[in-house]
Amino acid sequence: MNRSEVDHSVFHCHASPGKCVYLIMYVDDIIITGNDATRISQLKEHLCHHFQTKYLGSLKCFLGIEVAQSKEGIVISQTKYVLDILEETID
Repeated sequence: MNRSEVDHSVFHCHASPGKCVYLIMYVDDIIITGNDATRISQLKEHLCHHFQTKYLGSLKCFLGIEVAQSKEGIVISQTKYVLDILEETID
């Protein structure tokens, strides 16, 4: 995996034409995504072998961003995050 020059918490791998895997990390949260299912499985296995990791299923929330996935696509929202901030400032 190669570290992004723009953001040091993002790693990417483009092993073959048209195939990519991205790993995004923040403290103890990791997102792995891409279109190369074999490489994703290998990466998850590698991480489990070298670190204590736990697969939490499909992405639902990351850094205050809620993620809803369907066959039609992905919707991201920060509604809960904004409401929490408003609640803190109103009190």
